[in-house]
Amino acid sequence: MSVAEGESPLRVAVVGTADADEGEYALARALGRALAQRGVLIVCGGRGGVMEAASRGAHEAGGTVVGILPGEDASEANRWVAVPLATGMGEARNALVVRAAEAIVAVGGRWGTLSEIALGRAMGRAVLTLGRPPADGLGLPSAPDAESAAEWAVAEARVYRASRERVDGFGPEHGGHGEVRTPG
Repeated sequence: MSVAEGESPLRVAVVGTADADEGEYALARALGRALAQRGVLIVCGGRGGVMEAASRGAHEAGGTVVGILPGEDASEANRWVAVPLATGMGEARNALVVRAAEAIVAVGGRWGTLSEIALGRAMGRAVLTLGRPPADGLGLPSAPDAESAAEWAVAEARVYRASRERVDGFGPEHGGHGEVRTPG
Protein backbone atom coordinates (compact mmCIF):
# COMPACT_ATOMS: atom_id res chain seq x y z
CA MET A 1 0.00 0.00 0.00
CA SER A 2 1.57 3.27 -1.06
CA VAL A 3 0.54 6.87 -1.63
CA ALA A 4 -1.72 7.44 -4.64
CA GLU A 5 -0.55 9.72 -7.43
CA GLY A 6 -1.65 13.30 -6.89
CA GLU A 7 -2.13 12.74 -3.15
CA SER A 8 0.10 14.61 -0.72
CA PRO A 9 2.41 12.17 1.06
CA LEU A 10 1.25 10.58 4.25
CA ARG A 11 3.23 11.82 7.26
CA VAL A 12 4.54 9.33 9.82
CA ALA A 13 6.61 10.26 12.86
CA VAL A 14 9.39 7.90 13.86
CA VAL A 15 10.32 8.55 17.48
CA GLY A 16 12.85 6.92 19.77
CA THR A 17 16.02 7.32 21.72
CA ALA A 18 19.01 9.35 20.61
CA ASP A 19 21.15 6.61 22.24
CA ALA A 20 19.92 3.66 20.18
CA ASP A 21 21.59 0.31 20.60
CA GLU A 22 22.50 -1.75 17.51
CA GLY A 23 19.14 -3.54 17.43
CA GLU A 24 17.11 -0.32 17.71
CA TYR A 25 19.29 1.33 15.05
CA ALA A 26 18.75 -1.58 12.66
CA LEU A 27 14.98 -1.61 13.26
CA ALA A 28 14.68 2.16 12.76
CA ARG A 29 16.80 2.07 9.60
CA ALA A 30 14.66 -0.73 8.14
CA LEU A 31 11.51 1.18 9.14
CA GLY A 32 12.73 4.38 7.45
CA ARG A 33 13.46 2.41 4.29
CA ALA A 34 10.08 0.63 4.35
CA LEU A 35 8.17 3.89 4.88
CA ALA A 36 10.07 5.66 2.10
CA GLN A 37 9.37 2.78 -0.28
CA ARG A 38 5.67 3.43 0.37
CA GLY A 39 5.99 7.13 -0.45
CA VAL A 40 5.66 8.30 3.16
CA LEU A 41 7.16 11.57 4.39
CA ILE A 42 8.98 10.83 7.65
CA VAL A 43 8.93 13.33 10.50
CA CYS A 44 11.40 12.94 13.36
CA GLY A 45 13.49 14.87 15.86
CA GLY A 46 16.28 15.07 13.30
CA ARG A 47 19.26 14.14 15.43
CA GLY A 48 21.02 10.86 16.34
CA GLY A 49 20.09 7.31 17.30
CA VAL A 50 16.66 6.17 16.14
CA MET A 51 16.11 9.51 14.36
CA GLU A 52 19.35 9.15 12.41
CA ALA A 53 18.68 5.51 11.56
CA ALA A 54 15.17 6.19 10.23
CA SER A 55 16.50 9.17 8.25
CA ARG A 56 19.31 7.07 6.81
CA GLY A 57 16.99 4.25 5.77
CA ALA A 58 14.59 6.70 4.15
CA HIS A 59 17.42 8.47 2.32
CA GLU A 60 18.74 5.13 1.02
CA ALA A 61 15.29 4.38 -0.40
CA GLY A 62 14.89 7.83 -1.99
CA GLY A 63 12.54 9.15 0.68
CA THR A 64 12.22 12.52 2.38
CA VAL A 65 12.71 13.25 6.07
CA VAL A 66 11.71 16.39 7.96
CA GLY A 67 13.77 16.82 11.13
CA ILE A 68 12.20 19.05 13.78
CA LEU A 69 15.20 20.07 15.85
CA PRO A 70 15.25 21.22 19.49
CA GLY A 71 17.95 23.87 18.95
CA GLU A 72 18.27 26.98 16.84
CA ASP A 73 20.91 25.58 14.49
CA ALA A 74 19.73 23.58 11.47
CA SER A 75 23.23 22.14 11.08
CA GLU A 76 22.53 19.99 14.18
CA ALA A 77 20.43 17.69 11.97
CA ASN A 78 21.82 14.34 10.99
CA ARG A 79 23.15 14.25 7.42
CA TRP A 80 20.18 12.26 6.06
CA VAL A 81 17.53 14.85 7.00
CA ALA A 82 16.31 16.59 3.84
CA VAL A 83 14.39 19.37 5.61
CA PRO A 84 15.88 20.47 8.95
CA LEU A 85 13.61 22.77 10.94
CA ALA A 86 15.39 24.46 13.85
CA THR A 87 12.86 25.43 16.51
CA GLY A 88 14.83 26.65 19.53
CA MET A 89 12.13 24.94 21.62
CA GLY A 90 14.17 22.23 23.34
CA GLU A 91 12.15 19.16 24.25
CA ALA A 92 8.92 21.10 23.63
CA ARG A 93 9.60 20.40 19.96
CA ASN A 94 8.30 16.86 20.66
CA ALA A 95 4.81 18.30 20.39
CA LEU A 96 5.59 19.56 16.88
CA VAL A 97 6.99 16.20 15.80
CA VAL A 98 3.80 14.33 16.70
CA ARG A 99 1.42 17.13 15.67
CA ALA A 100 2.93 17.07 12.17
CA ALA A 101 2.33 13.31 11.85
CA GLU A 102 -0.73 11.29 10.92
CA ALA A 103 0.58 8.15 12.68
CA ILE A 104 3.52 7.47 15.02
CA VAL A 105 5.94 4.57 15.37
CA ALA A 106 8.11 4.43 18.51
CA VAL A 107 11.33 2.42 18.31
CA GLY A 108 12.66 1.83 21.80
CA GLY A 109 13.04 5.08 23.69
CA ARG A 110 13.13 6.69 27.08
CA TRP A 111 11.51 9.75 28.66
CA GLY A 112 11.46 11.89 25.52
CA THR A 113 9.83 9.06 23.58
CA LEU A 114 7.27 8.62 26.33
CA SER A 115 6.40 12.32 26.05
CA GLU A 116 5.94 11.93 22.27
CA ILE A 117 3.73 8.87 22.79
CA ALA A 118 1.60 10.67 25.38
CA LEU A 119 1.30 13.84 23.30
CA GLY A 120 0.50 11.84 20.18
CA ARG A 121 -2.26 9.88 21.89
CA ALA A 122 -3.65 13.08 23.44
CA MET A 123 -3.72 14.59 19.92
CA GLY A 124 -5.62 11.61 18.54
CA ARG A 125 -2.74 9.93 16.71
CA ALA A 126 -2.37 6.17 16.58
CA VAL A 127 0.90 4.96 18.11
CA LEU A 128 2.70 1.66 17.50
CA THR A 129 5.81 0.27 19.15
CA LEU A 130 8.54 -1.53 17.26
CA GLY A 131 11.09 -3.42 19.32
CA ARG A 132 11.26 -2.94 23.07
CA PRO A 133 8.73 -0.31 24.18
CA PRO A 134 10.03 2.55 26.35
CA ALA A 135 7.93 1.35 29.30
CA ASP A 136 5.78 -1.62 30.25
CA GLY A 137 2.02 -1.45 30.44
CA LEU A 138 1.42 1.24 27.80
CA GLY A 139 -1.31 -0.81 26.13
CA LEU A 140 -0.05 0.07 22.66
CA PRO A 141 -0.02 -2.26 19.67
CA SER A 142 3.39 -3.56 18.62
CA ALA A 143 4.79 -4.77 15.32
CA PRO A 144 7.04 -7.81 14.87
CA ASP A 145 9.19 -6.16 12.18
CA ALA A 146 9.76 -2.96 10.20
CA GLU A 147 7.69 -4.03 7.18
CA SER A 148 4.66 -4.74 9.38
CA ALA A 149 5.17 -1.43 11.19
CA ALA A 150 5.29 0.45 7.88
CA GLU A 151 2.08 -1.22 6.65
CA TRP A 152 0.36 -0.38 9.95
CA ALA A 153 1.58 3.24 9.80
CA VAL A 154 0.33 3.77 6.25
CA ALA A 155 -3.07 2.29 7.11
CA GLU A 156 -3.42 4.36 10.30
CA ALA A 157 -2.25 7.55 8.59
CA ARG A 158 -4.93 7.02 5.93
CA VAL A 159 -7.58 6.52 8.64
CA TYR A 160 -6.44 9.69 10.40
CA ARG A 161 -6.40 11.68 7.16
CA ALA A 162 -9.88 10.46 6.19
CA SER A 163 -11.21 11.46 9.62
CA ARG A 164 -9.90 14.99 9.09
CA GLU A 165 -11.29 15.53 5.62
CA ARG A 166 -14.54 17.34 5.09
CA VAL A 167 -17.07 16.65 2.40
CA ASP A 168 -18.03 20.30 1.97
CA GLY A 169 -15.52 21.06 -0.76
CA PHE A 170 -12.25 20.98 1.18
CA GLY A 171 -11.28 17.32 0.75
CA PRO A 172 -8.96 16.09 -1.98
CA GLU A 173 -11.86 15.00 -4.19
CA HIS A 174 -12.62 18.73 -4.57
CA GLY A 175 -9.06 19.89 -5.20
CA GLY A 176 -8.12 20.45 -1.56
CA HIS A 177 -5.26 18.80 0.27
CA GLY A 178 -7.34 17.00 2.90
CA GLU A 179 -6.61 19.37 5.77
CA VAL A 180 -9.56 20.76 7.67
CA ARG A 181 -9.78 24.46 6.91
CA THR A 182 -12.07 27.22 8.05
CA PRO A 183 -13.89 28.80 5.09
CA GLY A 184 -13.33 32.47 4.72
